[in-house]
Amino acid sequence: MSELQINTTQNVKISFNAAGAGERLLAFIIDWAIKIGYMMVMSWTFGAYDNMDQWSQIAINTVLSFPVMFYTLALESLLEGQTIGKRIMKIRVVKIDGYQASFSDYVVRWFFRIVDVYIFGLGFFVMMFNKKTQRIGDMAAGTAVIGLKDSVNISHTILENLRDDYKPTYPNVIKLSDNDARIIKDTFNSARASRDYQTLIKLRKKIIEVVGIKDVKQKTDMEFIDVILKDYNFYTQDM
Repeated sequence: MSELQINTTQNVKISFNAAGAGERLLAFIIDWAIKIGYMMVMSWTFGAYDNMDQWSQIAINTVLSFPVMFYTLALESLLEGQTIGKRIMKIRVVKIDGYQASFSDYVVRWFFRIVDVYIFGLGFFVMMFNKKTQRIGDMAAGTAVIGLKDSVNISHTILENLRDDYKPTYPNVIKLSDNDARIIKDTFNSARASRDYQTLIKLRKKIIEVVGIKDVKQKTDMEFIDVILKDYNFYTQDM
């Protein structure tokens, strides 16, 4: 894996590992195996339509092929940059500028599969000679595929939406490092999404201990951690 480093619009440097061409190829093979399995099941299930006229068969086959055609686009959009193959291989599509890829980015990547996959597998060869292991679709969409095995990825960014009149609460947050802030945010987002309140409690206690906070002003753990992340962003965005 090659290391990528990006400098976000708020001068926050984020390092992560680009997924290797081999990992991406294996993820692609897994996804294709799933697609082939689906088509085989559909063929067996709807074999009764074989006696229909040609145009009816074409219409049915076209409808049944939609999940295969839009498999990558649909899953990357719903699973935040992952297909089943990518999830198994622990890799993910992200924006190269530090933000989560948007639906339009996934559409561009999906469209360029025509060139990357179906024209002699051109995308694979492009990845092999690209230091960011980007295929043509990645270059067009401004995305990259990163490895998640080191548990530090682009979703750990400390970027927060701050109001122009935002006033910080805890100046001691500067004791944290960028890596601390990314880990806090990742843990916070995961625990909040799964309603893991015990993890939120432990995270709050650890932050209080490390930062040295004497008086917590927020009523809930989630409000407190959210303020910590915003405060850190406020104090470090111009560093």
